[in-house]
Amino acid sequence: MPAKLAGWDRQRLRLLLGLFFLALATPAALLVVQAQRQLKWESFHQHQGWAEELSARVDARLRRLVDAEEARSFSDYAFLVVAGDPSANFVQRSPLSEYPPKSGVPGLVGYFQIDAQGVFSTPWLPLQPGDSAAAYGVAPQELAQRLAAQARVLEVLGRNRLARERAKPAPLAEARQDAAKADAVADKDQSPPPAPAPAQALVSQAPFDELSAAPAPKQRALEPSKKAEEALAESLPQALGGIAAKLSSRAGRKERSALPEPVEQKAKSAAPPPVRVATFESEIDPFEFNRLDSGHFVLFRKVWRDGQRYIQGLVVEPGPFLRETAGAEFQATALSRMSRLAVVYRGGTLAAFDAAAGQYWDEAGGLRGEGLYRARLSAPLSELELAFTLARLPAGPGAALVAWLAGILVIVLVGGFALLYRLGLRLMTLARQQQDFVSAVSHELKTPLTSIRMYGEMLREGWATEEKKAVYYEFICAESERLSRLIANVLQLARMTRNTLEIAPKPVAAGELVDSVRAKVKSQVERAGFALCVACEGDAAQAVVDADADGFAQIMINLIDNALKFSAKSAQKQIDIGCRHQGGRVVFWVRDYGPGVPKAQMRQVFKLFYRVENELTRETAGTGIGLALVRQLAQAMGAEVELLNRAPGAEFQLRFKPSRQNQA
Repeated sequence: MPAKLAGWDRQRLRLLLGLFFLALATPAALLVVQAQRQLKWESFHQHQGWAEELSARVDARLRRLVDAEEARSFSDYAFLVVAGDPSANFVQRSPLSEYPPKSGVPGLVGYFQIDAQGVFSTPWLPLQPGDSAAAYGVAPQELAQRLAAQARVLEVLGRNRLARERAKPAPLAEARQDAAKADAVADKDQSPPPAPAPAQALVSQAPFDELSAAPAPKQRALEPSKKAEEALAESLPQALGGIAAKLSSRAGRKERSALPEPVEQKAKSAAPPPVRVATFESEIDPFEFNRLDSGHFVLFRKVWRDGQRYIQGLVVEPGPFLRETAGAEFQATALSRMSRLAVVYRGGTLAAFDAAAGQYWDEAGGLRGEGLYRARLSAPLSELELAFTLARLPAGPGAALVAWLAGILVIVLVGGFALLYRLGLRLMTLARQQQDFVSAVSHELKTPLTSIRMYGEMLREGWATEEKKAVYYEFICAESERLSRLIANVLQLARMTRNTLEIAPKPVAAGELVDSVRAKVKSQVERAGFALCVACEGDAAQAVVDADADGFAQIMINLIDNALKFSAKSAQKQIDIGCRHQGGRVVFWVRDYGPGVPKAQMRQVFKLFYRVENELTRETAGTGIGLALVRQLAQAMGAEVELLNRAPGAEFQLRFKPSRQNQA
């Protein structure tokens, strides 16, 4: 933009357009942000619904596992159970006596029972002293493995202070040695030695009462909103009814069961002794859940039989249990790609799953990410919570469209602001140039008119001598020509503005055009104190070009007038015009020997109203429309105009294509 534009006007334009931009951008940005928030909120609720559905699925699977254990009768925890009608005295091995165990509980360590006398047993081994395992089809090697499994269960309970007083059971190392010995004997095809009888352990039931009396964990939930509170108030009666239904389903039950009475085996034989079956009624409490100090899970229940209390339950490894139940379900869903699942027990994180990273942590210690959903499992696992946290929240289905619209809006606003700013600068520049043009035209008209009027009055009054009259007449003639050129330029500018410029190019010899120009400008150049040099090189004078004679003359007169003005103080007062062949074209030129044109402004001089100098400090006359008319007239005749700096001075070149007639 021109340097003549005032800095204050530019700043004011920026301020106004900036305010306009903010007025449009602020509500648009608020709409985009609100749309993004709404999409994010919808996506959040969608993933929250998925988390709720997954929690319900995990809880249902765990409930099925617990219900299957709840359905087991009291007698299932014994090695032998009565099959069919108790009066038939037919016994068989318990479903829990299978080894390896085929329970549906992942991570199962083993089942156990503690009777009223504190005798610890598992359904893997006969309980009665002197019972022969071989009589029940248990090989020595398998018996050693069962003893080792029983020792492991007892070891877990002892490590967690649930087995305070006990007789020394068959240690795990000894059980493994027995198994190795049994394998060696089998390899040698020898008769196996009698299998060791299972040791009995005495265990107190009191620690299980302490587990039952453990304080319930504090409830943790997401921060409730007003809508959530209203929904809770509406659903409270239904929720209370559901809780009551669950409590009733978790109530104790009574059952009639039959067990073979213990019979002392007096003689060692391969066949088991005859048994007698006793039928009794037992009251079974629902299962309770707790986490031991070693990290193991324990599910246990209290059974009342003939006024005596039994403790029955199972010990579970937490890692496999959580991976197979919660982790497997979580990793099979799309929710795992952008969230994490943590299993929380009494405020502490037991395990965390991140399927996207393929990681699993035990004792994760804390939750990471934005809270998505938390759900407490059904009793007896109600102290376990499933906590979902967002690793990243994917955009909703309309987020891409909103992003594209936001980008387009930004481009439109910024681009529109830039275009308006440039347009405003151009309009302000044009207004300033038009003001300068009016001032220049007024000056250009006023000065010669004043001189003509002064000399005319002097001639009218007879104040001039005969010698002076010729000078005055010459001056009046020169100023009249100057006024004529100015008026012609203004008229041409008006025609250009109205698009009514009429140019009729005709074939004409280059020499004729140069001669006509020389005749018109010779006196003007000589009055300015310059020498006019005309030269047409070679046969360029005979070259024919398509040009409008009047338009060509106006171009050359403007160029010569421009050269006279800007080289007035040059040491060599000379103006060169001529024609030559160059690059297959006929080139007309006008050269002066002045200071030339600054390189940075060589492209600007052909713009309308442009002046190289500051209007307030200019030393040359002019309106800033001469060179603009030169370019417009040259383009109308199919020619090109170019400015070149010489040493010294500047040279304007007018390039014409040879006429078709000349080519023919």
